Amino acid sequence: MPAPSSLIASSLHAGYPGEEVLSGIDLTVHPGAAPLGLLGPSGAGKTTLLATLSGEHKPSAGRVTWDGRDVTRLRGKERRRFRAAVRFVSQYAMTISDPRETVSSRLELAAKEARKGGRTHAVSPAEMLASVGLPDGLLPRTMRTLSGGETQRVALATALATRPEILVLDEPLTAVDPNTRTEIAATLAATIGRLGIGTLVASHDVELLQRLCPQIAFLGQGRLLAQGTLAEVLSHTEHEPIRELAEANPRAVQRFR
Repeated sequence: MPAPSSLIASSLHAGYPGEEVLSGIDLTVHPGAAPLGLLGPSGAGKTTLLATLSGEHKPSAGRVTWDGRDVTRLRGKERRRFRAAVRFVSQYAMTISDPRETVSSRLELAAKEARKGGRTHAVSPAEMLASVGLPDGLLPRTMRTLSGGETQRVALATALATRPEILVLDEPLTAVDPNTRTEIAATLAATIGRLGIGTLVASHDVELLQRLCPQIAFLGQGRLLAQGTLAEVLSHTEHEPIRELAEANPRAVQRFR
């Protein structure tokens, strides 16, 4: 298995014609480090940042590197290595193109991709589901029969199937019932810690990030405005986006200050 490598954004600028979304982002995700939360309001640029980290969106300045290489220039075998070692889970990641596709076949495909990426794999589909709090009875079910929350958790299990060095999550539990979200967050945190997976979690869910991430980076106005514990970040009310988030979530803010 390749040696663990960090995912590093350096002086990153990115956006779209006529609109700069990110203005000089410096961010590092280390394998084995505690999960890092990326907090920010809707429209702050979290999804653009994650797309740029994955190499799907090309920056206008600065760069993103993995294993010392620019992610936009990875090709062939190196690209497969990257895709197996650094797994991205979008909130829209579970598009179902084949109505006959089962949970089992989705997980087996992920294991196959892991092997192609040079990563050893000795985890059964049942173990993959257990890591996100799902029973193995779901394995023969077709993907289209699952609830939104179940589908989202299968997406997480699929990402964990490659035993990645780094996991990047975009609003990972938005479709999960609030009553079970705490339990799933705890299971996910334990799995990440046990496997030593460096994790970046992008969300506007203050409570979820508090439960998963000891450190938080706040994205607003195209920049990382503050970084630290959630309480430390929320204390930076001189920044309007942080002040607005605090005012919109008074109960959550009071709980974690």
